[in-house]
Amino acid sequence: MKKNLFTQELLSIFRNKKLLIPIIAVLFIPVLYSGMFLWAFWDPYEHLSDLPVAVVNSDSGSAIDGEKLDLGNDLVEKLRESNDFGFDFVSEEEGTKGLEQQKYYMLIRIPKDFSENATTLMDEHPEKLELVYIPNESFNFLSAQIGGTAAEKIKASVSEKVSETYAETMFDKISELADGLGQASDGASELNDGAVKLKDGSQELYDNLSVLASKSIDFNQGMNSADSGAKELANGAAKLAGGLGQLEEGETKLEDASGQLLAGQKDLQAGASQVKAGLDQANSKIPELIEGTKQIEQGSENLGQNLTAWKAGADKASGGAAQVHAGIQELQKQLVAMAPLLSAYPEKQNELAAALAKLEAGSADVENGTSQLSDSAGKLAAGSGELSAGLNKVIAGQGELQQGVSKLAAGSGQVETGAAKLAAGQEEFHSGLQLFGDKLSEAKAGSVELANGSSKLVGGIDQLAAGSAAMTDGADKLASGAGKLSEGNTKVADGTSELAEKLKDGAEKAKVNPDEETYNMLAAPVKLANETFKGVPNYGTGFAPYFLSLGLFVGALLLSIVFPLREPAGVPSSGASWFFSKFGILTGIGILQALAADAILLKGLGLDVESVPLFVVFSIITSLTFIALIQFLVTLLGDPGRFVAIVILILQLTTSAGTFPLELIPGFLQKFNAYLPMTYSVQGFKAVISSGDFGFMWQNAAILGGYIAVLAAGTAVYFHWMFKRRFAVLVQE
Repeated sequence: MKKNLFTQELLSIFRNKKLLIPIIAVLFIPVLYSGMFLWAFWDPYEHLSDLPVAVVNSDSGSAIDGEKLDLGNDLVEKLRESNDFGFDFVSEEEGTKGLEQQKYYMLIRIPKDFSENATTLMDEHPEKLELVYIPNESFNFLSAQIGGTAAEKIKASVSEKVSETYAETMFDKISELADGLGQASDGASELNDGAVKLKDGSQELYDNLSVLASKSIDFNQGMNSADSGAKELANGAAKLAGGLGQLEEGETKLEDASGQLLAGQKDLQAGASQVKAGLDQANSKIPELIEGTKQIEQGSENLGQNLTAWKAGADKASGGAAQVHAGIQELQKQLVAMAPLLSAYPEKQNELAAALAKLEAGSADVENGTSQLSDSAGKLAAGSGELSAGLNKVIAGQGELQQGVSKLAAGSGQVETGAAKLAAGQEEFHSGLQLFGDKLSEAKAGSVELANGSSKLVGGIDQLAAGSAAMTDGADKLASGAGKLSEGNTKVADGTSELAEKLKDGAEKAKVNPDEETYNMLAAPVKLANETFKGVPNYGTGFAPYFLSLGLFVGALLLSIVFPLREPAGVPSSGASWFFSKFGILTGIGILQALAADAILLKGLGLDVESVPLFVVFSIITSLTFIALIQFLVTLLGDPGRFVAIVILILQLTTSAGTFPLELIPGFLQKFNAYLPMTYSVQGFKAVISSGDFGFMWQNAAILGGYIAVLAAGTAVYFHWMFKRRFAVLVQE
């Protein structure tokens, strides 16, 4: 009976042309869906050269470092050589009009200041290059998206060209920098030579100043000794003035008592002998006193000359110290000016700056010390001159004193030898005594001047001693500063030597020999290597799982319209025979639909799959799944079942991830993905066509097999129930 009913169903198809022709047409529905759609969109990018795009070049060009820059024309030439689109190079008016008339899908405008903006990189406010892309989205939205991708490629190409221009300019500047570093290295070498000479000179200055410091100590000690002797001389001169004062009083009394001279002849003779002896002794000592005073005067004069010479030397030393100070300050300024060149060596720069700061402070101390030394020497020279003048007066007074004493000695001899003639010569004696009084007053005045001069000498020597102490201290500071100067100059010489070497090395390293490949490397250092995992060659291959599933589902749906899924061709013997007769016909048609679609894809479009046999097997399983689903819905619900099938189709189109990834659709729709059969047909086709993951394919085939089993069982139960209601009585009879 099963065979009978199945045969009847089959014969009813071939006998009824109204049924046979629609069924034959339905066989090619999957071919129309999958084949036609995939053929139309197999590789649309192969025809982009036919897509009209307007290009408007308004760039007026510019110049960079004296060289002409015309990026607009360069871009136009590249676009002419490319086959990305059907570029049409027109004016602004023609391009705008073409967009309005839907002649062009998009317009690319190169502005007037395109090249000019490329030269503003080093300006305070650089301007970016603006490439205007105007798609005609109302004409075709997808073309606008494709054009946007192409515009990004054009942008990258222009950016690379601009970067190459910048790179070429930059390498030119680097070459100039290398030359500048070479010149700086030569200058640093000359600076190093000067620093070496400065170091040698500062060492010599330090040695000489050390000798000066040592000699100033000896001079200070001598001045202390001279100060002590001058004080003793001042005390002796004071005592001499006092004694002469007393002698003057005695002379007065002697003159007053001259009238009594005759009466005390004997006493006078005895006293005259004593006076003569004392005067002889005084007369013998006066030449020594005069000679000593002359020696003091000569020493004071020599001291004044030496101090004058010393002051001249101190003035020279002060001037030299000032020049050293000024030179160090100038060296500091030059170091500041060289800061950009030394910025690569901050530690050496800081050491040089610190050493120069110490040198500047030491040279300032030296300058101040030598200035004070010069002032002290001037004061000492002036005091020595005053002392010499006072001593000359003392010497003159001493000479007159010597003459008076000599005469007094001669007179006393006459007194002693001519006591008998005393009366006769009393008047002469009285006159001589008056002369003695006058000379004695002069001697007293000279001794007072001697005392005053010796006091000034003590003051001058005190000042000289104080100045010599200051000179000693200044000489020590000068020697210490010179030592620091020598150390600093040594560091300067070492630093300048290292600077010259580093600048030379920098000049060698900065030398480059760039070429076009170098400019291109700097402009586009990253090269994108496109390595595809499980690659898909074209759009057709990528969309084949989706459109083939869609075609097989629509084929099954249309089959339900032309072939009666409920009414049997005869009287079934059971519900099972009824089900198998219908399902057998639908299975055969479903297999034929799958084979026809596969043949067109494999042979007609040249679809490349990982395994042809497995591809055919999975196509048949997919077709039978959709057949079972449509049979179940239409058999149970009739025409409303077809409506439900269309709703399911719509849900499958949006949730099967055949076009966009599942994650990109709304979350609510994502929930339907796991429950609809097209999800697993699309996944299985992707595995057998592109990835070659046959295990994953069989996993999806098993799920589709589950759909077939469940849906077929549901349909069989329905036929069993319908058989009992409609044909059970007829079969029993």
